[in-house]
Amino acid sequence: MFKADLINQLTEKMKLQGREVSKADAEAFLSALGEVTQSALAKGDDVTLPGLGKLSVAERAEREGRNPRTGEAITIAASRAAKFSVSKDLKTALNR
Repeated sequence: MFKADLINQLTEKMKLQGREVSKADAEAFLSALGEVTQSALAKGDDVTLPGLGKLSVAERAEREGRNPRTGEAITIAASRAAKFSVSKDLKTALNR
């Protein structure tokens, strides 16, 4: 699903619930959600998305790796990555 598809489905879902939301408002909401999520993760906070799961930050330690072309040993720097844990509700919905 692409961003435009998500915006269209959000506006339709809200319309069915009796709330008129413009596509511009839905797009602004998605953009704001992305910004808030990035900011929270950058600070090291977890972000829970009800019905979907939880985003958290995983710390990756520095480690040794190999260049696949030459076989030369290289050091891969430590880094942080986003980790997503699926909620029980979503797991259940996917496995019906």
